[in-house]
Amino acid sequence: MTPAPINPYPLLQACQRQRVSDGAIAPVLAGTESSDRLLVLIWPQLGDFDSLEYAQWLQREQDQIQQLGLTIRAVGIGDRDSGQRFCEFTGFPADQLFVDPTASLHQELELYPGLQLSIPGFSPAAKAWLNLLLMCAGIGSPGTLAEVLRGYRGDRSAPQLIAAEETVQAAPLPPIKGNFFNLAGGSGFQRPMELATLRLRNMAESLGHWRTYVPDTSYMTQRGGTFLFDRDRQLIYEHRDHGILGFSATMNRPLSFLDNLPTPSTASVP
Repeated sequence: MTPAPINPYPLLQACQRQRVSDGAIAPVLAGTESSDRLLVLIWPQLGDFDSLEYAQWLQREQDQIQQLGLTIRAVGIGDRDSGQRFCEFTGFPADQLFVDPTASLHQELELYPGLQLSIPGFSPAAKAWLNLLLMCAGIGSPGTLAEVLRGYRGDRSAPQLIAAEETVQAAPLPPIKGNFFNLAGGSGFQRPMELATLRLRNMAESLGHWRTYVPDTSYMTQRGGTFLFDRDRQLIYEHRDHGILGFSATMNRPLSFLDNLPTPSTASVP
């Protein structure tokens, strides 16, 4: 029998980090005490594919999040400048985001640090880049290549990501309207190249502001995790990332773990 996961709530409750909205060092869970449900997201570097894409899914599913009465807090690797740029690009609320420059919370939670090959003569920065590139190739990062391919070939089990009249600018490509992807087979599902185009846009954003997003390359391979708590702060769901583009167990619908939660009006009262 698989042992139940250890509840990380006490550790998170004691954690203080810099809040992006005002720069204050504050408890990460401040203001969440009366919330029915609490979703805590521990993100990799804020310029990482996973962090950007996760935040965009949260924006896409705002209606469901509000209906479920979820309170969200996130901690990402970077500094306040990283966080401000991240919130500006993704729309994630700056008062819900905290930054951890040295990934110390990730280490306390024992999240996957990523590939850690050590090559004699390599500087720390060169070692970090080598390990990151190897992870992008699927080494020490299970599922990454399959997920990259899914972004190119499309997925009928995933929702459509770009509305028909929406225009996406993903350099170096010209602006693309959502109905362009209909040529690949229709609408109402994730069309071929659709997700890959959004990921290209994220990559252009990250690389275009790399020094802002990644002030310290030492933690580029560090992965994150997702933790969902009920009103008694018992852990009811967790996902620990095992590789790049593995921030959910169901990447076709990354927030599907919320589907079985009752709305507050139908939830049982203790």
